[in-house]
Amino acid sequence: MACIVFMIGFGQKDYTTKREHMVKTQLKVRGIKDAATLMAMQTVPRHLFVPESMKPYAYKDRPLPIGDGQTISQPYIVAFMTEALQLKKTDKVLEIGTGSGYQAAILAKIIDSVYTIEIVKNLAFKAKDRLQELGYTNVNVKWGDGYHGWPAKAPFDAIIVTAGADSIPQPLIDQLKIGGRMIIPVGPHNYVSHLVLVTKKKNKITKKKLIPVRFVPFTRDKELGGGK
Repeated sequence: MACIVFMIGFGQKDYTTKREHMVKTQLKVRGIKDAATLMAMQTVPRHLFVPESMKPYAYKDRPLPIGDGQTISQPYIVAFMTEALQLKKTDKVLEIGTGSGYQAAILAKIIDSVYTIEIVKNLAFKAKDRLQELGYTNVNVKWGDGYHGWPAKAPFDAIIVTAGADSIPQPLIDQLKIGGRMIIPVGPHNYVSHLVLVTKKKNKITKKKLIPVRFVPFTRDKELGGGK
């Protein structure tokens, strides 16, 4: 029994070291400075959000498949998008595209409440169970079509979209608070998108292109509404 405990402990220590290395070599050197973002990236166990076969690669600078044709974004992109929203602890954030739940977990370490929507039923329920098991009690997961957002929980201080869209869904803009921010990959399907930072001001919407990215496409389901 003592040997088993030792091996488990060693494994966890090894993953901690890998996270520290990831933060140092993939994030800090590439300009990620926000202390809360860096803390979350160093704390959340990314290896628990990927399939068993992908765990050896969990802290590499690359996206990884998570099943159902979806991926978990590379750590730098997760950190970049999180930092760009300039989050405060009291913020309420909507995520479109739960995937494995990793981005939601990162947000949950920084803010009070996270609402996240996943259109793929299998992924939605797996992510919900995983987040509950890991103790992320401030994350609310819903299976649904993210295009419509989550009207019953709006308005949101920030919205993060983790799938490539050919345009910015109007319902998401409508659900932003005045002064709210949204980050979303926008561009033609199968081509390089750009992360776009949207800011909702009292009299206008501003849009700023940030960096080129590749994301799985934003999918729709006519049978799934925005929900309540």
